[in-house]
Amino acid sequence: MDWTSMSDPAILAEIGKRLKEYRLRKNITQRDVATHAGISVQSLQRLEQEGSVSLSTFISVLRMLRLLDNVEALVPELPLSPVELLKLQGKARKRAAKPHSKRKQ
Repeated sequence: MDWTSMSDPAILAEIGKRLKEYRLRKNITQRDVATHAGISVQSLQRLEQEGSVSLSTFISVLRMLRLLDNVEALVPELPLSPVELLKLQGKARKRAAKPHSKRKQ
C-alpha cells in the first residue's frame, strides 16, 4: 500500500479497518475491547469506522489487542552516529534550532 498517496482521512480509515479486522479474527467483541482498554464502545466504533480518536485511545486499543510492539515500526527510534553521540554526551537536546533566514542578494 502506498501510504504517501493517501489523504489523512483515508489513512485513518484504513488503520481503523485493519484494527477491526484484527479484532474480528481474534473473535473479540467491541464491548470486550472497550472494557479492557478502558474506553467507551462509541470510541472504539469511531476508531474502527473513521480512525479518528485521541492518541491515548489508540494506544489503549493497541495495548488491549497486543499490537503495541508495532509502534516501533510506526515511529522508529533514530540511530545516532558516533559523532552525534560524542556531541550529545551529557547534553540532551531540548529544542529544535531556528531555521536560517535567506540572505538577500
